[in-house]
Amino acid sequence: MILKEKDIFDLLDEKAEYYNSPDFITDDPIQIPHRFSLKQDIEIAGFLSASIAWGNRKSIINDANKMMELMGNSPYDFIMNFTDSDLDRIPQKAIHRTFNHEDFIFFLKNFRRIYTQFESLEDVFLIHDNEINFSHSIERFRNHFISEKHRGQKHVSSPYKNSASKRLIMSLRWMVRKDKKGVDFGIWKN
Repeated sequence: MILKEKDIFDLLDEKAEYYNSPDFITDDPIQIPHRFSLKQDIEIAGFLSASIAWGNRKSIINDANKMMELMGNSPYDFIMNFTDSDLDRIPQKAIHRTFNHEDFIFFLKNFRRIYTQFESLEDVFLIHDNEINFSHSIERFRNHFISEKHRGQKHVSSPYKNSASKRLIMSLRWMVRKDKKGVDFGIWKN
């Protein structure tokens, strides 16, 4: 059976309507950043939740909740104020599948470095005048986030290495897209 163009568009519209519904939030990793109101908390919770978004959604949500609990349910405050002893208290086991405690600490330290330089992750993703598409912006963010070689870098994909960067794009969609449905946040304006 060959689908006509209209049938394809109808199917895509139907799926978009299904997933872009407030009812969908309760069973999706986007529920994690929805627990917060501070822009930086939303960014961090969204980025971390999207970074581990592979496999079973229930498992992703449980593991993202564990990360929030490890940060005292105040991600930005934790990142800006953690001490070595706070990091030592993070259990030395997997956070989510191949994302382990070492990767989590790598992310926390890199978040701190970025938030020391920028008010928002949005500032790192802004497209520069000489960039012709968003792939450049994603790669620049990746290079800025990964300041040193570390096993955790595998969790931040590179469009320059032919990755679709699906988890990064999902996190970005949550921050950028704004409509009346209330699923995505639309907190990034530039």
